[in-house]
Amino acid sequence: MRAIFGGTFDPLHFAHLAAGEAAHDQLNVDTVTFIPAGRPWQKAGKGVSEARHRLRMTELAVEGIEYFTVDDREVHRDGWTVTIDTVESFDEERIVLIVGADAAGGIPTWHRANELLERAQIAVVPRPGVKRADVENALQREIAWLDMPPIDLSGTMLRRHVAEGRSIRFLVPDAVLNYVAEHRLYQKPS
Repeated sequence: MRAIFGGTFDPLHFAHLAAGEAAHDQLNVDTVTFIPAGRPWQKAGKGVSEARHRLRMTELAVEGIEYFTVDDREVHRDGWTVTIDTVESFDEERIVLIVGADAAGGIPTWHRANELLERAQIAVVPRPGVKRADVENALQREIAWLDMPPIDLSGTMLRRHVAEGRSIRFLVPDAVLNYVAEHRLYQKPS
């Protein structure tokens, strides 16, 4: 069975990798596929980094982990990126969809949410400040909670750290850290 983990990944960080590891271990999935969003409609107008950078950072982050893969189908898709289209583009009849608790409660508002919930098992990553009961009440169906501590990391926080000249070492894999520095991502314009 495959788990897919979509996101902006701007940048992919250790909380993302820990969630992928938890899904692999706890849900008996063979492969965890990270899918950087092409044009995520939820992030419209929020200054998301170019898809090519987010894709490359994701590739670098999972390199060498045999059961982690990266898929670029959303990066090359025209138009807004919606989850049901991505799930339907896989051959597997049933897929595990890894979603952070902060986003999971909003799934009923997503495009074709009922179809998505029929096609995918939802695996929820705990997030600081998000109550389990709130997510379960919003979804009104059985979901799998990944047994891992909530890790208070976000791309927003990491981008802000870089813009302020602060280190993100030990928050992202070294290859991602080096890529951010080499391409001068997230720095305030001089």
